[in-house]
Amino acid sequence: MIRDNFLYRLTCVAACLALFVVALGAFTRLKDAGLGCPDWPGCYGQLTVPGSANALAKVHLGFAGAVVEPVKAWAEMTHRYVAGTLGLLILLILGRSLWTRHTYQTPLKLPVFLTLLVIFQACLGRWTVTLKLLPPIVMLHLLGGLTLFVLLSLLALRLSHFFKDVKQVDKRRFKWWAVLGLVIVISQIVLGGWTSANYASLACTNFPYCNTTFVPILNFSHAFTIFDKLGQNYQGGVLDQTTRMTIQFVHRLGASLVFFYWLVFLLYMLAKAESRTILRFTTLLFFMLVMQILLGVMNVILMLPLPIAVSHNVGAALLLVVVVALNYALFANVRDVT
Repeated sequence: MIRDNFLYRLTCVAACLALFVVALGAFTRLKDAGLGCPDWPGCYGQLTVPGSANALAKVHLGFAGAVVEPVKAWAEMTHRYVAGTLGLLILLILGRSLWTRHTYQTPLKLPVFLTLLVIFQACLGRWTVTLKLLPPIVMLHLLGGLTLFVLLSLLALRLSHFFKDVKQVDKRRFKWWAVLGLVIVISQIVLGGWTSANYASLACTNFPYCNTTFVPILNFSHAFTIFDKLGQNYQGGVLDQTTRMTIQFVHRLGASLVFFYWLVFLLYMLAKAESRTILRFTTLLFFMLVMQILLGVMNVILMLPLPIAVSHNVGAALLLVVVVALNYALFANVRDVT
């Protein structure tokens, strides 16, 4: 089947940019810059960051007297600019798919879904600011960014015909185990997003202990309450230490489950796989799992250094896209890329 090379390259660029947006989002959150601009889509009513409170008072009386933190504000606005560029690229992908759908039989449903998703993601970005970092919205915004990256990467892989040598025997043997593995990975990423949104990443400051014990005092009554204490500024977190330790501890348990499940599954695939593509997935997934565990441990031991914390977010995105691609390879009819 003939490939639309322009659409393929455009999708690859968009996928790389989506990963960069995920990294920028993590950087903005870790710098406590999520409210660097208290309005949306501008910054204190402007398209760029005002240089000072005096400059602000001159251009927008509604924010007169506000304390402007240029570094945080620029981090937030840079994230918005790059995310906006990604939105334009996705619209271009949709237009190209519509234009060439008969000539190249290019995918159409996925570009349409990506367009709707990026619009919803923009709404989540607005609500993240206007609801003052409400944890469920922050978590959904993170998951939305990851989903955009995963789907753009999957679209690029489909256009490249990467899955053409996956054999039916491997599909029958591995596919339902891969589905369960995907559910486990997604659940762990949701837990990671909840941990970050509630500023619980350093609730346990050593490893493998959680402060002074393996199993700390746990408080499940508030740890996973989605809408609790509404109407306030959530920057820095509002949960008590015990509740944050509960979130962090559950996230650690989830990481252990992900690692051991996939370790056993990867060994099984390594022993039984007959497709070269599956063997590639096996090697890549093992490397990524080890790196994610190491980055998570280093985050705790080194007290959440910015480069490692951002790398942990990027690693989660890359791990998810590989697991999704493996599932697609095991389930899809690879001759049908529509």
